[in-house]
Formats: sequence, structure tokens, C-alpha cells
Amino acid sequence: MIERRAEYRRTTKETDILCRLALDGAGDIKVDSGIGFLNHLLETLARFARFDLTLECRGDLAVDDHHSAEDCALALGSALDKALGEKRGIARFGSAYAPMDESLARAALDLSGRPFAAVDLGLKRDALGALACENIPHLLRSFATAARLTLHVDVLRGENDHHRAEAAFKAVALALRQAVALDGGADVPSAKGVL
Repeated sequence: MIERRAEYRRTTKETDILCRLALDGAGDIKVDSGIGFLNHLLETLARFARFDLTLECRGDLAVDDHHSAEDCALALGSALDKALGEKRGIARFGSAYAPMDESLARAALDLSGRPFAAVDLGLKRDALGALACENIPHLLRSFATAARLTLHVDVLRGENDHHRAEAAFKAVALALRQAVALDGGADVPSAKGVL
């Protein structure tokens, strides 16, 4: 089997990010974005998707958290797209529900090559730790854009914003695990022959 892994570096005036991703992982996860709750969300995504992930970000946190959050998502999405290559033999589609205590999230995705994201998390707080809540749906949209996937994620219920955000990332992770799975086929799963 071909190793499905990628390394992606993103360097701008605002951030410097190194991302290493292995889709067929063993649970090796090391995330240092400089933002504790962002680390938590990215670690959750990798753990439940069963990816190996190393992500190191040095960002302009003296400005705020936006550039680091967005660019970490762009780097991770780019690494995913690169690791998938031609997408030959993958399941392509994935969907999942993930409960976390009183919260329930739903995610559906298509590794279509056509980026789109509809995200409704219903977060009410200004921030979770040092991560602005407005950046949480934004990072899912940025991830979908860079990964070139279609993503729909909704939090259906929940009172605690930490639980709502974490449930959403768990649902996305479980859907990703389905979509990247090798289904035994040798073809690209598309009527067009390419994704």
C-alpha cells in the first residue's frame, strides 16, 4: 500500500506553520499552535479521524488569534489534499453524528475537489480560552477550502459552547475517517474519472 502522508509548510508575514499528516496513523499527535483551545480542537480532529498529525505554528498572536487559526486550518487542509493524491480507491463520502454530553453535532462531507462549507455551530460565547468563537466556524471553512472538500456541519443541540465546538470537530473527524478509507477499489470514485 502506498503511504498516504504529506508535509506542508506555510510561511507568511503572519505565520510560519509546518504540518505533517499521515492518513493511516497510529495515534501520534503533536500540535502546538500557540492557542490552547485550537490545539484541543485539532488534536480531537486527528484523534477521531485516526490520523497522525504534527503541526507547529508560530503566529502573530500579539495581534490576535485569527491568522494562526486560519493558517493552521489552511495548512492542515492542504496537507490532507496532498496526502490523498489522486484519491484513487477512497470511499469519498462520509457522515457522522457525535454527541458530547448535552451537545449533538452532525457532519457530512464529500472529498469532491469542490470546496464548499456550510457551518452552523450556534456558539454564543466570545471566546473559548484564547480562541475567539467566531474563528471556530471560520477554521472549518478554511480547512474545507484548502482540502478541496464539501463540508456540512451543524450542532443540533447543546448548551455549553466547549461541548458544541468539540462535538462538531468529533463529527467532522468521524466523517473524514469514513471518507478517506480505502474501499478496495482501484478507481477514482467519480463519474468524471477525476476528483
